[in-house]
Amino acid sequence: MLRGSFELIGDKSISHRAIMFSSISKGKNKISNFLMGEDCLSTVNCFRKMGVDIEINNNEVYVTGKGLRGLNAPLDLLDVGNSGTTIRLMMGILAGQNFKTTIVGDESIGRRPMKRVTNPLRQMGAIITGKDDANLTPITIEGGHLNHIDYNMPVSSAQVKSALILASLYGDNTSFIHEKSKSRNHTEIMLKSFGADIEVNNLDIKINPVEELFNRDIYVPGDISSAAFIIVGALISENSEVLIKNVGLNDTRVGIIEVIKKMNGNIEIVDEHEICGEKVGNLLVRYSPNLIGTTIDKDLIPRLIDEIPIIAILATQAEGDTIIKDAQELKVKESNRIKSVVDNLNLIGAKAIELEDGMIIKGKSSLQGGKIQTFNDHRIAMSFSIANLVSNEQIILDSSKCIDISFPGYFDLLKRLSK
Repeated sequence: MLRGSFELIGDKSISHRAIMFSSISKGKNKISNFLMGEDCLSTVNCFRKMGVDIEINNNEVYVTGKGLRGLNAPLDLLDVGNSGTTIRLMMGILAGQNFKTTIVGDESIGRRPMKRVTNPLRQMGAIITGKDDANLTPITIEGGHLNHIDYNMPVSSAQVKSALILASLYGDNTSFIHEKSKSRNHTEIMLKSFGADIEVNNLDIKINPVEELFNRDIYVPGDISSAAFIIVGALISENSEVLIKNVGLNDTRVGIIEVIKKMNGNIEIVDEHEICGEKVGNLLVRYSPNLIGTTIDKDLIPRLIDEIPIIAILATQAEGDTIIKDAQELKVKESNRIKSVVDNLNLIGAKAIELEDGMIIKGKSSLQGGKIQTFNDHRIAMSFSIANLVSNEQIILDSSKCIDISFPGYFDLLKRLSK
């Protein structure tokens, strides 16, 4: 069982954006509760290579911005490591700079599709070359004068949307971006606070170019995607009760809470308030022995896409079928998360069926031991470490180092809460 309370580490999505937007602002910025995960440190390293002074002191980061057009051409390749957020958002900024840059990443990044970003940036006037017609890394961007764009998003993706919003800051006129369904909106919230001229009307975003962004201090709320693993651990293991403090509760990120309530899970929001334009609160989670299956699809998917692997673990302990569909994006994450989840679930005694756009999990299952293939995917690794809390035999991960990408100190926390 899991019992106790803890302060949640900083949100990964917001930490990335805080570094990027501070770097292209004028003046000194203080970022508190920054996530010191490998992905976010990749963002730090990339902007340091472009001449930005970034000081790290424990979980506080001080960034002296160089202005919207003040970045320097890096002397070396920009290596994003495993971070899809870094490469996709940074391409939007690089498209507006007057120099040429080449971006690389690890093996996983080398398989992830980038044309969804490079194509619209080319429409705006950026010169972009790379493997498979700039769909795969390495990718070289030669930025400069950009045109405005009126763009209908073919997929619901906060990363693609954010890249185009950032490029639109450098455009020659007003740009419009139209979403298919609402994706996480941290970019819109934070850029506005830096002085960007952005209007959001439901699924339509209007961006006017600006001369400069201006410095500000940022507090990063806790990452609900990281909290999800402890939440599910508490829901499925007997006699558990956990209070998770400082959780970001942005409306575009709380799909997992809605799903848990639909599944009869015992979760309560306590002390909800706002910090730096983002909703924040504490989550009280208790063991829930009467979980039921549910269907997750359509508009809900973009609001919990990163949480689907751990929701799949939750579904194994619920009565009846849980159906996840309209989730094709899972195939182009750090691993093909549809196949990774389904194969590993069946390996440990669950009953899971792979769909073209999701999966069906038949509950309730008695989980057994086994060796999990993580594919160096941090969310697969953490999800099956939580399955280990209720399995009859030990579940072993083939690798756990990948967890440091998003949740350094994860196993120490799990050990402290385990009773």
